[in-house]
Amino acid sequence: MASIQSIFDSFQGKKIIVLGDLMIDAYIKGSVTRMSPEADVPVVDFESRISRLGGAANVALNLKALGADPILCSITGKDENAELLLKLINEAQLNQKGLIPYDERVTTVKTRVIGNDKQLIRVDLENTEPISSSAEFAMVNLIKEICEKDDIEAIIFQDYNKGVLTPGLINQVIDFANQEKIPTTVDPKKDNFFEYKNATLFKPNLKELAEGTKTEVSIKKKESFLKAVKKIREELNPKYTFVTLSEHGVFINDGEENHFIDAHPRNIVDVSGAGDTVISVATLCLVAGCSPKEIAELANLSGGLVCEHVGVVPVKKEDLMKEAKKVM
Repeated sequence: MASIQSIFDSFQGKKIIVLGDLMIDAYIKGSVTRMSPEADVPVVDFESRISRLGGAANVALNLKALGADPILCSITGKDENAELLLKLINEAQLNQKGLIPYDERVTTVKTRVIGNDKQLIRVDLENTEPISSSAEFAMVNLIKEICEKDDIEAIIFQDYNKGVLTPGLINQVIDFANQEKIPTTVDPKKDNFFEYKNATLFKPNLKELAEGTKTEVSIKKKESFLKAVKKIREELNPKYTFVTLSEHGVFINDGEENHFIDAHPRNIVDVSGAGDTVISVATLCLVAGCSPKEIAELANLSGGLVCEHVGVVPVKKEDLMKEAKKVM
């Protein structure tokens, strides 16, 4: 095993394409001291409203926080919220040369109402229609162009079922990446679950594993769990099958060995965005040449760390390195 320091040093400057659904995570924060007389709901006394990058953009933020150079690739809208999205991207100093604006797209906004530091409700503004064939064609060509001009180390598919990742786009980009020997990693959702054939690393969570394979899956019943994993390997042929197991840790299979990595004790506050962090760290570890077990261990640590914070926040490189040096 390479030293923890050398692994983290290797993240620096790595060019990673992040392909998927962009969104804004908005937070309305306040205090709750009474219940509404109109309905059995708490009244939140407004204190502040914050807007942050979410979805695939949060993956980019995690990569950037770890020293990498992410390039966002997505189809964006031209509405009022799209202007805010671009403003947030510019403020974060993220590379946006892979963005293509289209009139028919609606910018996804997830608004979470937080009272007394706990999420009370979430309101979503979105349009989940698949992108048009012309947008798909433009996106594929732009990704090929970026890969030809830049030394791209990996492509992350960040799927939220918001319409950007269509079967045609997925298949064409993976085929191209495999031809160019560029690793691909996938954070899937159920709609396109079995479209990601021949990706390098496929990372569902336990719920997505059950929904995608249409089987009852329980980590307490390893036979059912491993049966679902086998179905993924047979249908999709990934080099690595990596499953996040919430409070039970993570699992990774490399075609030969199974590794179950236990979760570390944490003060869990909010699980929002943990999957974004896990796929970011797993991708960088893959590019760094880490073993399957090392990929799983570092990604597992990162997911736990971000769950100790309210809201969607990127992992801190120093915190992750400190934790890794203690337990690995």
